[in-house]
Amino acid sequence: MTTSEEKKTAPELNAKQKKFLKGLGHDLTPVVAIGKEGLGEKIVKATALELSRHELIKIKVGKNSPVSCQETAESLSIGTGSSLVQIIGKTILLYKKNTQLEKDKRIRLP
Repeated sequence: MTTSEEKKTAPELNAKQKKFLKGLGHDLTPVVAIGKEGLGEKIVKATALELSRHELIKIKVGKNSPVSCQETAESLSIGTGSSLVQIIGKTILLYKKNTQLEKDKRIRLP
């Protein structure tokens, strides 16, 4: 693999940070839904856009999705350079720090 093909990786979150983000994500509604079309470039772009707006997002994987929830979570995490916080059932929680947001809207990790 050449350097131009290397995976985008986000910094690993420690247990305390994941617990904090899970608490914040509990009341969120999913902003991206993955259906029978599966995981295409449009879904990755939509996920990246939502991460830039919110830093922490929920993604719902539908029953008709041809890709498993675990595969979807890993692919989206790599494709967007975000950190996988949690997978519960068919719901994925992703986090990506955005320093361009206003200071009062940023998530401050412990």
